[in-house]
Amino acid sequence: MLEASNNDELPVIPGKRYFTIGEVSDLCGVKPHVLRYWEQEFPQLKPVKRRGNRRYYQRHDVIMIRQIRGLLYEQGFTIGGARQKLSGDEARDDVTQSQQIVHQIRIELEEVLQMLKR
Repeated sequence: MLEASNNDELPVIPGKRYFTIGEVSDLCGVKPHVLRYWEQEFPQLKPVKRRGNRRYYQRHDVIMIRQIRGLLYEQGFTIGGARQKLSGDEARDDVTQSQQIVHQIRIELEEVLQMLKR
């Protein structure tokens, strides 16, 4: 899935509940039109849609997009292959997502600790 080396080149996911499509685009290194296309291709991607059909992504959506990006761009999967890999590896994906969330929280806590030490 999303290797640690790939995670280093992407920015840290802020501790927000919802992200706009522009923010997700910046966080994942993918253009907004690609995100809208991936929503059609990957059933796991379901951002909340509010007034005016605006999309709001949650943290788990951002992590899923990073996994999709890793499969397509770094590992060379086709859209169909990536879709099949994601649907077939859901249990392992849950563990991977949990590990990524724990890693993210640890980074954020270390940043808070550094601020408190000042």
